[in-house]
Amino acid sequence: MRELNLDQLRTLVTVADLGTLSAASRALNLAQPTVSLHVSELEARLGTQLLLRGARRVQPTAAGDVLLAHARRVLREADDAVQAVRRQQQGATGRVRLGASTGMLVYLLSQVLQDMARAHPDVDVEVSIIGTNDGLAALLAGTLDVVLVAPPQAAGDLVVSRWRRDPLMAFLPPGWKAPKRVTPQWLAAQPLIANDASTRLYRQTTEWFATAGIVARPRIVLNYNEAMKSLVAAGYGAAILPMEGAMDAHTARGVQVVPLKPALVRDTVIAHRALPLLSGATRSLLAILKTFRQS
Repeated sequence: MRELNLDQLRTLVTVADLGTLSAASRALNLAQPTVSLHVSELEARLGTQLLLRGARRVQPTAAGDVLLAHARRVLREADDAVQAVRRQQQGATGRVRLGASTGMLVYLLSQVLQDMARAHPDVDVEVSIIGTNDGLAALLAGTLDVVLVAPPQAAGDLVVSRWRRDPLMAFLPPGWKAPKRVTPQWLAAQPLIANDASTRLYRQTTEWFATAGIVARPRIVLNYNEAMKSLVAAGYGAAILPMEGAMDAHTARGVQVVPLKPALVRDTVIAHRALPLLSGATRSLLAILKTFRQS
C-alpha cells in the first residue's frame, strides 16, 4: 500500500469538520471533484468507507473516526515541523557555537552578544575560548559554527571575511619609565612575558624582534592574554598584546600601553562553512557581527 498523502488527509479532516464537500472545496480552494477524488482515493487505499454521504451532511464512519484522530495528529505535527524549519531558517530560534579569543570576549563581544539577544532572543549563542589553530580545526570538524581568528594560511572550503585590524601594543608595568614608542632593542632589554610557540601572536612578535636581529628570551610564557596583563600590572614584565576595544578598558588595570616601532597589527577574520550549510541562527549572528566590522 502506498503511503498516506497529507493533502488527502487534510481534505478528509476539512470535509468532516465542515460537513459538506462544497464547504470543504471553498475552504481548501479546490474544485469539488478534486475534494471527492481525495476522499475516494483514501477509501480505495484503505479498503473501507470513511464518510457516509447524506442528503445534507457528510458524516465519518467508524473507520473514518479512527483515521481522523490520527490524521489530525499527523497534520498538526507536519504543520509544527514546517513552522520549526521556517523559524530556524529565518534565524528566529536555534543555537550558534562561536569561538573567539579571551580578549575578543572581554572587550568586544559583550556588545555583539547584547545586540544578538535583543534582535534574536530565542537564539542561544555558546562562546568557546579558542586560539586560531584550534578554532579552525573545530570549524572543520563541525564542533563550532563561527570563529573569530587570525587569517588562515589556506582557507580551503571555509568562507573567510575580514572583521578587524587591531594594533599590537607594548603593555608595560605602571612604574616603568617608557619611551613614547617601544623598539625591539628597548623591549628585549626588559623582562618579557610572551605567548607560547603554538600561537600566531608568538610568531608575529618573534618576527618583530627578528627585524632588529634580536632573539627575545621571555621570562614567563603563557597562552592567556588577560593573565599576562595581570602579571604586567604586578610588575613581572612587559608583553606585546593586541589592543582590542578602547584603550581605557586596558589602562584601567594600571598598565601602560605604548605603541610599537615598527608598528604591528593583528588582523581578525570571521570564518565559517559555506552558507548553505549554516542554520538561520548562525546567519543571524553573522549579520550582527558584520555590523561591528571595522571600515
